[in-house]
Amino acid sequence: MKVHLVDGTYELFRQHFGQVSRHGSAGPFDAAVGVVASTLQLVMSGATHVGVASDHVIESFRNDLYAGYKTSEGMDPELLAQIPVMEEALSACGFTVWPMVEYEADDALGAAAAVAEADPRVEQVLIVTPDKDLGQCVRGTRVVQYDRRKDDIIDQAAVEMKFGVGPASIADYLGLVGDSADGFPGLPGWGAKSAATVLAKFGTIDAIPPSSADWGLPGLRGAEKLATTLRTQMADALLFRTIATVALDVPVGVVDDWLWTGPTAEFAAVAARMGAPDLADRAARVADRAAARPSPSPSPSPSPSPK
Repeated sequence: MKVHLVDGTYELFRQHFGQVSRHGSAGPFDAAVGVVASTLQLVMSGATHVGVASDHVIESFRNDLYAGYKTSEGMDPELLAQIPVMEEALSACGFTVWPMVEYEADDALGAAAAVAEADPRVEQVLIVTPDKDLGQCVRGTRVVQYDRRKDDIIDQAAVEMKFGVGPASIADYLGLVGDSADGFPGLPGWGAKSAATVLAKFGTIDAIPPSSADWGLPGLRGAEKLATTLRTQMADALLFRTIATVALDVPVGVVDDWLWTGPTAEFAAVAARMGAPDLADRAARVADRAAARPSPSPSPSPSPSPK
């Protein structure tokens, strides 16, 4: 089986701004309707086990760690108002939903990916978002990201090609270069190239020697200045790495909990309140098609190699 883990907050943004760009304006619940419809489309395309994570509130425990971390300030009120609507609609449609308050959607996705990866019945885990933070959760070709907008699979090789480091170093990479979308700056002078070059050799921030003379990277420009910055601002680098690290201790259940079996009896009323009564009929048709499919056989675990 394959498991699909959807970044509901990203999908809501994508639907909201897509509606505006296509139609010039959007109805009060159009983005939420679009997320439900696109999640049903995943099932139409073969998805069976689906979980959707959302930022029920934008603020999280990371705001307590760093005052400059992203907040809901300045966000479109119409978009914020649709978050609980989307969550209710997805749940009524029968999908597993993880609305995050203390944690973030990324944390639920990472935790669920770890649960699914540990299940030998799971052939592949698709984390449905292009968010670079989730690159740290990618494992070979078994746990990957799926960018629906580009119809692109981001596996471990793709992460390494894009960032110059593997998934295990992504949080360290972000700790050095920062992430403007999340509101933390990284260290002055440390850019994508320098961070990738140094981390490709040492792996983690902690393992980088204090002096650039011990780096063994003669072609790196401004190396001693970078080393000085890291020595004097190590606490910041480690804090930013902590902020960028996906928390895996979010309770998300087990893979069997995420099997989609169709909409609930309440979904028709919820769809009508959103102004999309036809969505209930669509969900019923998708459920009928899903029920008619043969049950997928899980891939057998590989036999251990002879010694």
